[in-house]
Amino acid sequence: MSIVEFQSVLGWCAVINFGVLIYWFLFLVFAHDWVYRQHHRWFNITETRFDEIHYAAFAYYKLSVFVLIVVPYLALKIVF
Repeated sequence: MSIVEFQSVLGWCAVINFGVLIYWFLFLVFAHDWVYRQHHRWFNITETRFDEIHYAAFAYYKLSVFVLIVVPYLALKIVF
């Protein structure tokens, strides 16, 4: 795999991962109560704890995408 192909793969990975993040966010915004009821039934957590978990998961997911995909993509863009 050449550098250009790898760069393209990283670019598409970033697009797909941000798509997942946006989908997750929109799903929680528009179906928050339904999603909470499902999680409450399975795990018996409070709504505050549910929101904390998802907020932290958003942060970790976004940070992981930036560190593992976006930064290497930008580094390759700069160098090549």
